[in-house]
Amino acid sequence: MKSLTSYITLALAVFTVTSCSKNESQTVANNLTLHFNNTFKGKTIVLGDANSITATKNTSAAGQVHHFAELKYVISNIRLVKADGGEIPYNINDLDKGAAVIDHAKPQTLDVILSNLPAGEYAKIKFGLGVKNELNTLDQTRFPNFYAQAGANDTKMMWEWGSGYRFTKIEGFYGTDNKPLSIHTGSTVQGSKEPFVQGVDAYREITLDLPTHAIVGAKASKIMINADFNGLLSGKTNTITLSTGTTDTDNATPNIHTAKEMVKFVDNLGGDGKSDVAGIFSVGQVNN
Repeated sequence: MKSLTSYITLALAVFTVTSCSKNESQTVANNLTLHFNNTFKGKTIVLGDANSITATKNTSAAGQVHHFAELKYVISNIRLVKADGGEIPYNINDLDKGAAVIDHAKPQTLDVILSNLPAGEYAKIKFGLGVKNELNTLDQTRFPNFYAQAGANDTKMMWEWGSGYRFTKIEGFYGTDNKPLSIHTGSTVQGSKEPFVQGVDAYREITLDLPTHAIVGAKASKIMINADFNGLLSGKTNTITLSTGTTDTDNATPNIHTAKEMVKFVDNLGGDGKSDVAGIFSVGQVNN
């Protein structure tokens, strides 16, 4: 009886270990995580209000000290490029499954998990900063999950005056007297009634080479993507000096700055699409 009991106990233990291993494998197999690390010159950003003593301060190329109280942006249209050049799209026409709001105040949003990918080695990643034109409508019926995520009261990644999403939303302070800094970007429309015509296209395609191939297969890999917001004002395309006022060139708040001024921030954040296709983004490392 003792031998039989021992055998049953051993069998149950083997079954338990096998079951756990199988479940864990099913959980991680063919998954890839994109982890976004938002920084100022390599230092992870700490948010804070106007008088915060812990917020991460940054100094622009123009000498302006600034820090953020809020930092959010939309990632969509994700594609992985295989080592042989083949491109694998990830739910590129489904905002519920293939888009995310990166909210620096919510650590759980900094990891975007891509599931059920084809096994293989990947050499590049592409994604959109913002939402491509054909999907950039506030469609609560077609994409209810993304609509809720982007429109939540503490997110507000929707234009109040238009039919599309905000692509980036940055609130903060600048200068020695902590004047408000409020940079909102997103595509605009022209006209006062439908059908509207595309105005400024603020959507940008990001293309990043991976320093090491990401291997998708039996276990989950992670790509560490750095977003250096020093480039907001000190970009590859534009060096921007913030100013507060009521003229067409004053740019520190969205109710004042024009679409022409907004594009300067857009090109710094996401690249101009010509000489710069990375903007503020780079890959730190790949963990296989």
